[in-house]
Amino acid sequence: MAAFIRSVGRQLICIEPRTVLLAKENTVVDIKRYVRALRRRPVGVLYPEDEAGKAPKPTPAKAVVEHHRTPGGQKDKAKWSKTNLKTAVQKNLDPNFISKNSDRHNNKATVKVSDTSSDLLDGLRYEKAFAGDKRLARAVSIARSRKYREQQGKVLLEGRRLICDALLAGALPQTLFFSSMEQLRELPLDRLRRASLVKVKGEDIQTWSDLVTPQGVIAIFSQPDAKRLGFPKDQRDQAVPLHLICDNVRDPGNLGTILRCAAAAGCQSVLLTKGCVDVWEPKVLRAAMGAHFRLPIIPGLGWGDVAGNLPPAITIHLADNCSTSNIHQGAKGEVEPLKLPASRKAGDYGWVRSSSDSTHAAGAWESDSDEELEDEEPAVCLPVVGARVYHERWAVSHTALVIGGETHGLSLEALQLAERTGGLRLFVPMVSGMDSLNSAMAASVLLFEGRRQLIGSDGQGGAKSDRS
Repeated sequence: MAAFIRSVGRQLICIEPRTVLLAKENTVVDIKRYVRALRRRPVGVLYPEDEAGKAPKPTPAKAVVEHHRTPGGQKDKAKWSKTNLKTAVQKNLDPNFISKNSDRHNNKATVKVSDTSSDLLDGLRYEKAFAGDKRLARAVSIARSRKYREQQGKVLLEGRRLICDALLAGALPQTLFFSSMEQLRELPLDRLRRASLVKVKGEDIQTWSDLVTPQGVIAIFSQPDAKRLGFPKDQRDQAVPLHLICDNVRDPGNLGTILRCAAAAGCQSVLLTKGCVDVWEPKVLRAAMGAHFRLPIIPGLGWGDVAGNLPPAITIHLADNCSTSNIHQGAKGEVEPLKLPASRKAGDYGWVRSSSDSTHAAGAWESDSDEELEDEEPAVCLPVVGARVYHERWAVSHTALVIGGETHGLSLEALQLAERTGGLRLFVPMVSGMDSLNSAMAASVLLFEGRRQLIGSDGQGGAKSDRS
C-alpha cells in the first residue's frame, strides 16, 4: 500500500509542472486579449453634413469593392483600407473589425462616391447632384436678381426651346441642370462641351421653376453680347430696314411682347433706353419667346448713344398710342395736330413727359398702366412734330419707330430726335371713349404696317436694296 502511494505521488509531481505551465501560458494569452478588448473604443456614428441627426444607411460590402474602380485618390483609400484589414487578420483579430480611423475614412469616402458620381453621355461628363445640393438654388437666386445678374454677368434660361436658341446663336453656357437623360439628348450636345452638366431630381426643378409645367432643364449662361451672337440666316434674309426704340417701357410682359413682334416683323435691331425694364428679366424672356437670339437687342442706352447705334440717314417716327384728343380731321380729310399753347405742361399732351425718368433703370419694374404722374411739371416748349394716321405712307428707306410706356409716355429727347430727322407722330384711330392702346399692341400694329410699306416700296418684297 505504501509502495502504491509513493508511485502515484511521483507521477503527480512529474505531470503537475507541465500542466501548470500550459495553464499559465493560456491564461497569459487570454488576459492579453481581454485587456486589448477592454481598451478598444466603440466606433462613433458619423452623420453626413447636410443630414445631421439622421443615422446614415449601412454601406454594403459592394461599395468597398467599388472603391478600386474609382480614379485618383479613391483607389489609394481603398488600398489603405485593404491593408488595415490584412493587418487585423495577421494579428489574430476579428476580421470584421476595422479601427475607428479606418472606419471614419471609409465612411467619408463612401458618401463622396455615392453622392457625386459622374457618368458619360456621348463623350460629355455629367455629375449627379447629392441630397441637399444647393447649387441649383444659388444659381436661380442669383439669376433672378437684376443686381447680381449685372455684377456676375449671368442670365438664367429655362426650357428646351429657349436654351436651344441661345446655343445656336453662340451664347456661352456655364452650368446646365437637367432631370432626365431624354431632356439632355434633345439639346445640341456638341455646344455643351465647356459647360458643367448636373443631373438633379425632378422635384428640385419644379421647386425652382417659374413655369406652370416645367420642362426639366434650366441653364445658366454668360450674359450674351449682341455684337458677338450669330443670328439665324433666315431672320437676316427677311429683315427690312426698320429699327425699334423702346423708351421707358417698364412692364416686363409688354417689353417681351414688343421684342417678339419686332422679331416677327423683321426689324434689324431693337434699342432700349435706360428707363426700360431689364431685358434679361425672366418674365421678359418668357414673353419674348426667343426673340433675344433672333435679332440684335442693345439695352441701357442713353439718348446721346441712340443715334450712334442707328444708320446715318434715318427717319425716326413716334408711336402716339394715346387717344386722338390732340388731333383733329380737317375739312378735306387730312389729319392735323391741335395747336396748343407752348406754355402748357408736357403732361397735358398725354403722350409725352417733361423729362427723362430713369429711377427704375437699375431696380424694380412697375406696370405701364397702373399709375399716373403726380409731380408738377414745368412749362416746356415742345418740338413741332406732325401727326399722321398709321396706314398712310411714312416708312421710306431706313426708318426707326419709338415706342413709349403707357403711363409716362415718350421723353422729350425722343420728340427732339424725331424733329431733327423729320419724323412724324403715328396714331391708330379708335372709337370714342377709349383712352389708349396697350404699348405692345400699338407696337405690333405700327411695326407690321411699316414692314408692309417697306416691302411694297419696290413691288418685289424687298427693301433688300435699301438694307445696310
